Parts: sequence; structure tokens; C-alpha cells
Amino acid sequence: MSFKINKEYVLNTAKRILEFDSPTGFCFDIMNIIEEIATSFEYKFERTNKGCGIITIEGQQEGKVIGLSAHVDTLGAMVRSITNNGTLKFTLLGGPIPATLDSEYCKIRTREGKIYTGTFLSTSPAAHVYADSKDKKRDPENMEVRIDERVLCKKDVEELGICSGDFIFIDTKTTITESGFIKSRFIDDKGSVAALMGLLEFLNREKVIPKYKTKIFISTYEEVGHGSSYIPQDITEMIAVDMGCIGDDLTCTEYDVSICAKDSGGPYDYNMVTNLINIAKENKLSYAVDIYPFYGSDVGAALRGGNDIRGALIGPGVHASHGMERTHYEALENTIKLLIGYIIQ
Repeated sequence: MSFKINKEYVLNTAKRILEFDSPTGFCFDIMNIIEEIATSFEYKFERTNKGCGIITIEGQQEGKVIGLSAHVDTLGAMVRSITNNGTLKFTLLGGPIPATLDSEYCKIRTREGKIYTGTFLSTSPAAHVYADSKDKKRDPENMEVRIDERVLCKKDVEELGICSGDFIFIDTKTTITESGFIKSRFIDDKGSVAALMGLLEFLNREKVIPKYKTKIFISTYEEVGHGSSYIPQDITEMIAVDMGCIGDDLTCTEYDVSICAKDSGGPYDYNMVTNLINIAKENKLSYAVDIYPFYGSDVGAALRGGNDIRGALIGPGVHASHGMERTHYEALENTIKLLIGYIIQ
């Protein structure tokens, strides 16, 4: 079968999802978009109590159920406290690299749904004033959020309705270049979510039915470790679709689909990994097999949650993870094609 991927659809979907704020713990709005996409292709969509999404694709045969997972939650921040000067101290959600937040724009959402804009800054933000402005450590203890409102003290901020526990949405700065690069925060893992939506578009357009029932699990708490601690109990094997790592001692590039043999949770299922490698070879996909030393996936969370499954991990190669990330359309396309090859075999 010729895998004709709809490039325009994949890139447009990636941009739409990347630009939509969904820090871990605040994913109910973006899940409406996922539901809209799935039901537009006439696939069944359900939600768990935790807010994860389950998309069911019926198969030709019984015998097993394949799970494909990706997480729509991202890194982020939350208001920790309000200073006497009318700025916000913040706590991180997940593990963004704090230094990359310096001078980034953001939005603060109150419990009532009101949105204010702001900027992450060092507490020594001015070169003309602070001797340590260049070398002061960039971390939550030495940074704050400047609100774009007339606030001079804590009371002024409180009167806006801002309080501890309000979410802070980090500007994603999503850009798709003419040469096919996708530049944005949170390609981990919205690039993979877009790939799975591209898979749905392909199956619907080409009227392809997987060999076995396939369930796409969109998790909402992956960045804090328990996104897929629960999965549908009929899933027998699961592929986490998450970003491929790029860097020292790794072979993956921004054009490849990465196949992970082992991460910090241990080795993935040997037979599944071998099968994925063989499918990539047979279909002449650009791929890499790597080991990730500082990494965990939805499969790891599912296994720790006691689910009796076999598991594997693949995904598009992403540069500069947890900072200003970048990948290329070819990586998404190779990921989609590998998934198609796996579920129709």
C-alpha cells in the first residue's frame, strides 16, 4: 500500500494544537478539539474520569487490541505567590528549562476565566541597574512574572482576581517554515498528537481498516508521570508516540522517526521493537534506534500502573527538548507511516 500522507492537514493540525494552551492539569479545553477531530472522521470518542481521551478504530480481526498513546498536556507554570511589588512568583509544571523562560511572554488565567498577559523575567532584569543581570541564575527563586496591568503592590494584583494556583500559559511561538521545519514549544508531545490525527485522516480517507482493533489514548498528565497509569483494560500492546531525542551519543535527527530500545524505565518489548525496525526497513523510512538516559513515556506509566501489556516507544525526532523545540515535517510523516505499517500488518 502506498502511504499518501496529507502534508497540509498534518501541518495545519500541528499548528492548531501547538498554539492551543494545555499545560498539564488544564487539558479539558484542548480535548474538545481532539474529540472534534476524531468524530469528524466518524471514530468513537470517550473520556476517562481523569480527562484523557480514547479514540476507537475497529479492526478486521479479534485476538488483540493495539493501543497508541500520545500526550496533549505540556509543560507550564502556576502562580505560587504574589510579591509586595505586584509581580508573581511561580512554580513549574513538569520540567521546562527555566533559563529558556527568561523574557518569554505568557498569559495568566484566573479561576473566573479572565486572561491577563505578562512576561517571565529575572529579578535582576535591567543591565543598567543590576550588576548581576547577566549572570544571575535563572530559576523560579530568581525569576518572576511581570503583569501587563497597572499594579504596584500585592493588593492591586489581588483586585484583578489573580491568586495562587492560577495557571500560567507560556507563549509557544509556533512557526512553520516554508522548508518544513516546525519551531515551537511543546512539540513534545503535540507533534505526536498531530501525527496521530494525521493517521486518523489517512485511515478515513483511504478507507483503511486496521488488522486489529486500535485505541488511541490521548493522555493529560504525562508530564507529571501518571498520564496513562490507567488505560482501557482490553489493550494488549501499546506504542507510546512521543518525541525522539537528539543530541550526544544519539543517532536520531529532525527528519527521522525514532524507535527507542530503552529509556530510564528499562528496555521496551524486544519483539515489538524488532517488528518496528523491520517495518521501517521494509518501507524505506528514515529512522533511528536509540537509548534515552533521561526519559519516561506513557508506556512506562501504564506498566507501573499494573497494566499487563507489551510496550514500545516511537516518535518524531525533536531538537532542544523542554526548551525552544524544533522538528521537521518529514519526522512526522515517517512516524505516521511507521504506525500505518504496524497496525495494518
